[in-house]
Amino acid sequence: MKFIKENHHGISTVLAFALIPLSGFATDIYIPSLPSMAADLNVSNAAVQLSLLIFMISSGSSQWFVGSLLDSFGRYRLGMAALLVFTLASFSIGLSHNIHLIYVMRIIQGICVSLIVVGKRAYFVDVYSGEKLKHYTSMFSIIWATAPIAAPFLGGYLQTTFGWSSNFYFLGIATLLLFILELKYSGESLKTFHPFKMDAILKVYGTMIKTPDFVLGLIIIALCYSMVIVYGMTSPFIIEQVFHHSPVVTGYCSLLSGLSLMAGGIISKSLINRPFSKKIVTALVVQAVAIAGMLSTSGYASNLYTLMAFTIVIHMVGGFIFNNLFAYCLGRFQKNAGIASGITGGSLYVITSFLSYTISSVLSIKTQTALAEAYLLMALVLWGAFALFTRARMAHQRALATA
Repeated sequence: MKFIKENHHGISTVLAFALIPLSGFATDIYIPSLPSMAADLNVSNAAVQLSLLIFMISSGSSQWFVGSLLDSFGRYRLGMAALLVFTLASFSIGLSHNIHLIYVMRIIQGICVSLIVVGKRAYFVDVYSGEKLKHYTSMFSIIWATAPIAAPFLGGYLQTTFGWSSNFYFLGIATLLLFILELKYSGESLKTFHPFKMDAILKVYGTMIKTPDFVLGLIIIALCYSMVIVYGMTSPFIIEQVFHHSPVVTGYCSLLSGLSLMAGGIISKSLINRPFSKKIVTALVVQAVAIAGMLSTSGYASNLYTLMAFTIVIHMVGGFIFNNLFAYCLGRFQKNAGIASGITGGSLYVITSFLSYTISSVLSIKTQTALAEAYLLMALVLWGAFALFTRARMAHQRALATA
């Protein structure tokens, strides 16, 4: 067993942060290419959007289960195997022009990403504790937001210069380089291996999914991320087909969306010691004002500038709320960090994929007005979920106080 060398902890931490946004890169980098993929593969827009859904369901459902494997067999060997397979799957998609083969490779990529990302989130719980752990977990959504910032921006240029296949070649090359760096500098971080006993594992899962504040926290982060994904799935068609801009413009708009998401995470980190409920309620009020503004102006001022102005605010608030609730869910069960990380990340992807694809399809989002209506629908559910979460969190705090 290869363990991390003491003098490699710093670079191992950097590599862990570098791999956390991999799931976002695997979805966001080819967003500007969706219209071109549909045309080149001779399939419908919904068919290429389905490749996003398939990846997210694969990654999310896998994360529910890989946590127990990572807690029993370690993070390193499984993560290295997943990096190598992800690389091969990326090259396969780039070479393929068959949508069904792309679907299969996206399923494989989703499973690999779940092993990589869950293991790297658990790495921080393995290596750090106390305030340092709190500091690092509060950075997760900020680091994760680099994907929606950089990936579509890069993808827009790759699409314009080389075509949609280049997005997947880039993913393959990038993960291959990270595999080599992991091989040289990283190693096993898990100190205590839990026996792989199904009864005990199922008991831990049962405890987690029966914990109200934890489950409601998962729903809230999924709703925040759904707003970003619905925008990502529909904005290329609005920007390129309704507003008649190029894929590069779509990439720039996604860059602004990602920056706003990251800004929300940074603001959240700077306010980490402020009262929890008060700052979330304030954020929800700001979000409500932005959605109302987008809805009221879209009928007579529908253009790229109004679309992005309100989207930036909505996504910034989403990043703020996401950062707070994501850190809360990860830290809720520290004795079973791998399983908690897996359930948190898995539920995020599965709930988000169903919500975003259903909302995009049912509302048939092809205009700025329809996107504003989708934001409003998700916000209403978010506000109700947070009200229930607050009640459950207070009950948990009272139980701890009397224990």
